[in-house]
Amino acid sequence: MKSEFDFISKIRGRSILSKIGDDCAVLPKDSRTDLVITTDLLVEDIDFRLEWAKPEFLGHKALAVSLSDVAAMGAKPVWAMLSVGIPAQVWKTDFVEKFYDGWFALAEKFGIELVGGDVSKTPDKIVIDSIIAGEIKKGKAILRSTAQPNDLIFVTGELGGAAAGLQLLENGESLKNTQHKNLLLRQLAPDPQVEIGQILSEKNLATSMIDLSDSLSSDLIHICQESKVGAKIYAEKIPIDKNLLENFDFLDFALNGGEDFELLFTANPKNQKKIFGLQNESENYIFTHIGEITKNAETIEFISKDETRILDPEGFRHF
Repeated sequence: MKSEFDFISKIRGRSILSKIGDDCAVLPKDSRTDLVITTDLLVEDIDFRLEWAKPEFLGHKALAVSLSDVAAMGAKPVWAMLSVGIPAQVWKTDFVEKFYDGWFALAEKFGIELVGGDVSKTPDKIVIDSIIAGEIKKGKAILRSTAQPNDLIFVTGELGGAAAGLQLLENGESLKNTQHKNLLLRQLAPDPQVEIGQILSEKNLATSMIDLSDSLSSDLIHICQESKVGAKIYAEKIPIDKNLLENFDFLDFALNGGEDFELLFTANPKNQKKIFGLQNESENYIFTHIGEITKNAETIEFISKDETRILDPEGFRHF
C-alpha cells in the first residue's frame, strides 16, 4: 500500500512550479518580500478525538499546526483562512463558538488576521482545513533542501512529550483527572516555535529547517532526501521531555512520537557559538546539538553507547 509520502511525491512530479517539498510553498509577493503559504487538514478520529479535547484546545491546535509550518520557513505569519465541516448534531451545540474562541486567542498572540474561510455540514465527523500565510524577505525562506555535509543538527525544546500525552489520553486520562497536565497539554495545545524560527532566519543561522510534526526520525529523513545528504545523531544528546514518566519508552517517544512541533534545523559549525548564545537572551530559547550532516545520502546513523544502527523513519502517517 502506498504511503501518503509516496502519493505526495507523485503529485509533486506533476507540479510545473515544483513548489512542493517544504513546510510551506514559497511564492513571490513583491520585489522585497516572499509569501509562504501552508495548509493543514485535521479530521476527527484521525487527528483528534472530541472526548479528549475541549473545543477551545482544538481551535488552538488547528492554528498551531499551521503556524509551526510557517515557523519552519523562518517567516512571520500574517493572515489565515479557516474552513470547517460540522455534523448537524455538533452544530446545535456551542462547540463552534468555543472552537473559534481558542483559534482567535492564539491568533491574537501572533497578530494574525482571519481573512476568509468556509463553513459546511458533514455527515458525521468534524473536518478542519487551516491555511496560513507568512511573509519573509525575498530569498530568505529556510528550505529543507539546503543542508550541507558537516553541518550540525539542532533541535529546539524537548522531545517526546506530545507522544506521552497521547498515550495518557488513550489510557483514559484527562485534564480533570491527571497529575500530568504538562504532557497532556503538549498534545492538546502545542506551542509553535514562531519566534525562534524568525530569529534563525533573521540572523542567517540555519542552513535548512523543518518542524517536528511527524517525528524526529521522519522529519530528519525529509531534510536528508531534499538535500541529498545523510545524517548521524547521538542517543545521549537527544533532549527528552523532563515530564516523561519512568514507565515511558523515552527514546522511542522522542524519535518516533511526533507532534512536539519543535524545530529541527541544520547550521554551519562556525555558527554554533551564536546559536547557543541565543539561549542567554531568553529562557524560552533552548537549542540542543544532536548530530551532524554526512555525505551518506538519505541514510541516518543512530549512535548509542551499545551500537550504531541505521534509523528508519517510524513517525505518524495518515496511510
